[in-house]
Amino acid sequence: MTQTLGPVMLDLEGPRLTRDERELLARPEVGGVILFARNTESADQVRALCSEIRRVRPELLLAIDQEGGRVQRLRDGVTRLPAMGRLGRDFPALPEVTVRLCQDTGWLLGMEMAACGLDLSFAPVLDVDCGLSTVIGDRSFSADPQAVAAMGGAFVDGLHEAGMVAVAKHFPGHGGVAADSHHALPVDERPLDELRRHDLVPFAALASRLDAVMPAHVVYSAFDPRPAGFSRAWLGMLRESLGFKGVIFSDDLSMAGAHTAGSPAERAQAALAAGCDMLLVCNDRAAALEVLAACQGQVARRALKLRYGRARPDLAALGALSRWRRVHARLEALASH
Repeated sequence: MTQTLGPVMLDLEGPRLTRDERELLARPEVGGVILFARNTESADQVRALCSEIRRVRPELLLAIDQEGGRVQRLRDGVTRLPAMGRLGRDFPALPEVTVRLCQDTGWLLGMEMAACGLDLSFAPVLDVDCGLSTVIGDRSFSADPQAVAAMGGAFVDGLHEAGMVAVAKHFPGHGGVAADSHHALPVDERPLDELRRHDLVPFAALASRLDAVMPAHVVYSAFDPRPAGFSRAWLGMLRESLGFKGVIFSDDLSMAGAHTAGSPAERAQAALAAGCDMLLVCNDRAAALEVLAACQGQVARRALKLRYGRARPDLAALGALSRWRRVHARLEALASH
């Protein structure tokens, strides 16, 4: 399934569409909507909100950050997921069991989000935990790049089993800096060879299996003075050296790590010029309106190929699946500890 979409993904104020938002989403420059915790009261409410959005523009991409652990925007009516680092903790002793659980986790997440009416969750996190980044931390599967590749690859396989696309973040790796790009512009001074041997390993291993990638608002000064999401060199490497063929989503252009590229309109144009296909502009409606004006008449250069070839699952019916019951119980137990 492909659609011609605008290049901008926006957020909403609350759990139901306002009149102004209906008019906003009708603008052709809009290509998608991302939901945050303020937009989610329950799984049933999210399904109703997604249906409401699709009545305005049925082709819009509907997204959420539903990784597990501290990044789980929807909590009521779906499985409580542990942080991926909790799954990775068992990998050294039980690699096969852990990889299988990661695949089951991707499948369960995909089934639940599809049942809620969503097209994608921005997952998995393929950052390697270097012990420096508190914003990444246990969102990473592991401090071992090969383990991240193995577990992340299994998670991707599970998402695909469920008919859900996989969106990896934060290329080429956010785990090696202490600063949080939500509030500052991190600079990673490590040589490119070190990044290739470490942070880039999961992205290189999985590039051909990913539907989309989100680059980091991080400067890797030994390679390019620009943050990765505004860097033709980094995004060119992703496509040419790593062979990635999917969609590139910018990280939120309202984050402090993006401000180095100028005004909201300048950030948007810089991200598009670097090779991003779709721009996220969140938590700043004035900035979003400026970006929409700057993108007037533009469309996303690459369309995300959704994997649905069948009806969406019924959330209430998932409990009838033995696999869902088994994985749900295991993940809830891990999350509770």
